Amino acid sequence: MHRIVSLIASSTEIVHALGFGAQMVGCSHECDYPKSVKTLPVCTEPKFRTDGTSYETDQRVKAIVQEGLSVYRVKADILDQLQPTHIITQAQCEVCAVSLKDVEAAACELIASHPQIVSLEPNSLADIFDDITRVGTALGAEETAAKFNSGLKKRIDDIRARAAKLKVKPTVACIEWIDPLMAAGNWMPELVELAGGVNLFGEAGKHSPWMTWQSVIEKDPDVIVVCPCGFDIERTMQEMHLISEKPQYQELKATRGKRVFVADGNQYFNRPGPRVIDSLEIFAELLHPDEFHFGHEGTGWISFDASDASDVAASK
Repeated sequence: MHRIVSLIASSTEIVHALGFGAQMVGCSHECDYPKSVKTLPVCTEPKFRTDGTSYETDQRVKAIVQEGLSVYRVKADILDQLQPTHIITQAQCEVCAVSLKDVEAAACELIASHPQIVSLEPNSLADIFDDITRVGTALGAEETAAKFNSGLKKRIDDIRARAAKLKVKPTVACIEWIDPLMAAGNWMPELVELAGGVNLFGEAGKHSPWMTWQSVIEKDPDVIVVCPCGFDIERTMQEMHLISEKPQYQELKATRGKRVFVADGNQYFNRPGPRVIDSLEIFAELLHPDEFHFGHEGTGWISFDASDASDVAASK
């Protein structure tokens, strides 16, 4: 039997998808799916307050990073007590999870069980499949991982084939952070293209870039999808007034066409695990509502109207 500790939400989902959920003994403070993981010992914690606005969160994170420090702390004493055989972490983004070097330091110096460190680095859609393979290999389940990946890829191929037949390909602006504005990068541009859209900001396989509102005005997207990293729909709605109150917002094609959407960036788009394919389904629904219906409306995404933002802001 393995004793698995997953320090990122996406790898927790991978572990469960491959059938090893019952062998997990610990998780990170951000692991929340499936719900059963919430009963596990938590092995990490943020070094900053996680409440407040997106601007306040951005400033807190930057202040820590500028000092050359990791944003999250590893609870090495708890890890040692859990005696893990495997610790799964990542080397992709130190703002998303504990850093690889911190985990390695804890494992080498403080954890008596000397666990195997499995490090994931998802920068693109292909990397996510590679990470699933990497986890499967580490747990002795290569064949299970291969079959699981095959099923995910079939879902992608089905959407790609249907989207390729559509004549209209709307232009899309994906906003991954509200204040300051950040566009979605990594696998997100790939998902937009697979769903039959034209991505306007961010490059596939590269980290999410900062963006300006003026660039949004100039490119005038057909569709705007707001899905901040770590934010669910409710929390995002609390700050949507910061977008809807910007100059010329009402004049944008996306606004006039009622094609501004708020999506769950925490559970879906910014979580590079099995449900990234659900994120593709959501994009397909948003970009081509007459063609795709997967049932994600209301849970994965909602339509946005500026009056909604005013109501939320007034209730705060």
